[in-house]
Amino acid sequence: MLVSPSVVGAADSLRLRTIVNGETRQDTNTDDLLFGVTSLVSFLSQGSTLEKGTVIMTGTPGGVAAGMKPPKWLRDGDVVEVAIEQLGSCVNRLVYENVHHL
Repeated sequence: MLVSPSVVGAADSLRLRTIVNGETRQDTNTDDLLFGVTSLVSFLSQGSTLEKGTVIMTGTPGGVAAGMKPPKWLRDGDVVEVAIEQLGSCVNRLVYENVHHL
């Protein structure tokens, strides 16, 4: 789902959560981005035209598996939800496919 800026504003202070199998792994805010939403849009639009519906993806906030003691890597069957207030959420179940290349 895409949400109009007229509804969400500049998206510069929205709660962002990542939940794995019901456990919150990341809980932060878009105001913690190294470069704010407005700055990102401004910079990216200098080199290309951002068409209506363009999706901009950035890095990840703290709480990734590599930084955990012990690490909590994602596994086959895990359910991962990423939610951003006012925008909605996306839920995915991981499926490991063991593919052998000859």
